[in-house]
Amino acid sequence: MADEETSVICVRSLKTQFGDQVIHDGLDLDVVQGEVIGVVGGSGTGKSVLLRTIVGLNPPKDGRILLFGKDLAGLDREERSRMEGRWGVLFQDGALFSSLTVAQNIAVPLKEHSDLSPQLINELVALKISMVGLPTEAAGKYPSELSGGMRKRAGLARALALDPEIVFLDEPTAGLDPIGAAAFDELIASLQRNLGLTVFMVTHDLDSLWAICDRIAVLAEKRVLIVGTMETMQQQDHPWIHEYFHGPRARAAQRPS
Repeated sequence: MADEETSVICVRSLKTQFGDQVIHDGLDLDVVQGEVIGVVGGSGTGKSVLLRTIVGLNPPKDGRILLFGKDLAGLDREERSRMEGRWGVLFQDGALFSSLTVAQNIAVPLKEHSDLSPQLINELVALKISMVGLPTEAAGKYPSELSGGMRKRAGLARALALDPEIVFLDEPTAGLDPIGAAAFDELIASLQRNLGLTVFMVTHDLDSLWAICDRIAVLAEKRVLIVGTMETMQQQDHPWIHEYFHGPRARAAQRPS
C-alpha cells in the first residue's frame, strides 16, 4: 500500500480554488514508482488542474504535495530547479513554442537546467527525436508544419529531454485518430518499460486505460473517489463510474483487436 514514504507523488488534503469556485477539496492521491496511473473524471472535475497543481503551475489553496518525499512548498529556488529536472510534462497538443523549431524546443530544458556544450545538446536532441519515433528531418520543422500526432511526439521528446523519472501527460491521445492514438499508447508503454518511468496520465481515452494503465484514479465530488485496476473500476456501483466503465465506448474498448 502506498504511503508518504513509498510514493513518488503524495497528495494530501489538497484544496484548489479559483475565486469562489472550489475544484478540489480534501483530495488525497499516492503514485508509486514505476507505475502508469490514469486520471479520469467527468467534465469540470479538474483533471488537468490537478496535474498543473502537482507540478507547481497552480498554487494550491490548502494541503500538501510531496514529490520524491519533498514538499515543493518548502524548497528554495535552486532546490526547486533541481527537482523540476526530475519530471517532464506533455501538455495538450504538445504546447510547443511556435517560433522555435522542434530541435530548438527540445533544447530549451537542456539549456535551462544544464551547462552542457552546444554540441552535446544537439546530440541529445537528436537522440530524443529518435526515441519518440520522429523522422530526423522533423528537427528543423516548426510546430505549424507538423501534424497533430507529430506535435505530440515532439512535445514528448521535450518532456524527456532531461531523462526524467516522472512524466506527466495531459490528454496525450486527444485529437488523434484511432490508429495514431494506439501508436502513441504503444510509444508511451515502450518508453515506460525501457526507461523505468513513472507515468501520470490525465485521459478520457478508454483504449489507453485498457492498454497501458496499471491503476486508475477517478476524480469526482471534488476528490479522488477511488483508485484501482480496471477490474476494480468495473465492480463499482457509483453512477458515473458505472456508466463510464460499462457504457458503449467502454464495451468497444474491451473488444479484442
